[in-house]
Amino acid sequence: MKSTMWRTMAILVVLSLLIGGCGPQATSKPKLPEKIVIGCLEPLTGRYAVFGTEAKIGMEIAVRHINEAGGIQSMGGIPLELVVEDAGENADSARLGAESIISKHRPVAILGLYISRLTIAASEVTEREKVILVADALVDSVTMIGRRYLFRPAPKASQHGATAVEFVLAAAEKAGISAQRVAILNEDSAFGRSNAIGATQAALDHGLTIVYQKEYPSDIADVSSIIADIKAAKPDFVVHSPYFMDAILFANTFKEAQGIPKFVAGMGACGYTDPESIKALGATANFYANTYSYNPAKNTPQNRKFVEEFKAQVGHIPTEAAGMNYYAMWVLKEALELSGQMFPDDPLNPDNIRQAFLKLDLTSGPAVETYPTDRITFTETGDNPYARAVVLQVINGEPKVVYPFEYAEAAPVFPRPDVDY
Repeated sequence: MKSTMWRTMAILVVLSLLIGGCGPQATSKPKLPEKIVIGCLEPLTGRYAVFGTEAKIGMEIAVRHINEAGGIQSMGGIPLELVVEDAGENADSARLGAESIISKHRPVAILGLYISRLTIAASEVTEREKVILVADALVDSVTMIGRRYLFRPAPKASQHGATAVEFVLAAAEKAGISAQRVAILNEDSAFGRSNAIGATQAALDHGLTIVYQKEYPSDIADVSSIIADIKAAKPDFVVHSPYFMDAILFANTFKEAQGIPKFVAGMGACGYTDPESIKALGATANFYANTYSYNPAKNTPQNRKFVEEFKAQVGHIPTEAAGMNYYAMWVLKEALELSGQMFPDDPLNPDNIRQAFLKLDLTSGPAVETYPTDRITFTETGDNPYARAVVLQVINGEPKVVYPFEYAEAAPVFPRPDVDY
């Protein structure tokens, strides 16, 4: 009798365990961290350090402002923490930098790289490790290589090239001056080429005559023959995608050779209008223009706050690298907020953050207040279809936003008052 009873009890125990094992399991939410780690991966040494250093400062100010505003509120106000790694100046160092920052800190997302070939190399690592990469590189192909976890808020290089042409045509129309003949120049990187492709397409779309086109080595030491050829071709204006030293060389040679056309419009935000170029060129910098992925003159409370703090810290208005990464950090903040709302059980899962990026449609808030246009959203490739560049021109030694006209802080000086032909 007793043995039968014990057997029955044992069977019941086993059955209850089996039933419990087959039933719904209690799932625990992933524990949220005390801080959300964000990586800054920029060229902080080598020839691109001037860009990376100011990009890092833009990120640091953004993180401070986000934390002061309450952190990621959909996750209980978790603050952001920025960790920094040097990307160096080549693809190998960028790849190693990505591996290092991920292995040491496992950031939820990484911002930066600036140089497109560094971005493409580092994105091999971020893609493999499923880490969101918010890139500040402009070459069109960065978002055309199938990276699922890469997003780029800024306008791509071809848009910069098109903007430079459209600006000159709009300024010429306002001034009642013909601008039908164009010369297009670019240094020989993928960046320069992407800008030139955009400018060429815009010139063709507007029925312009391309009277001269030249791609030259970025380390060129003598541009006198190019200036002579441009002068002989007699363009109404030149559209140029330089980096830094070559922009200085061209501006000085234009002046020495008395070969300045009605206008020289830079594209791609490198050279002519940045603080270092103005310092190097002195009075020669006047009247040169260049496109920017950031509008330092946008008259919103958040942008004024950023510009004031950046100027107090650095001594000049934010460069493109600083501005791009300031608004990029706010875009990331909005994606994290949305992920917390959409996926409260696992908001820091990279696939959930990716979905949040793809659902973003921002028309107000700090990200938009510091962005060149008034709308931020993303396609499956990671680009914002509403991205647009602005144009800065050096006037009396100061870079001023002159285009689009509705965002301008000053009227463009067009044509140049020192035209040679």
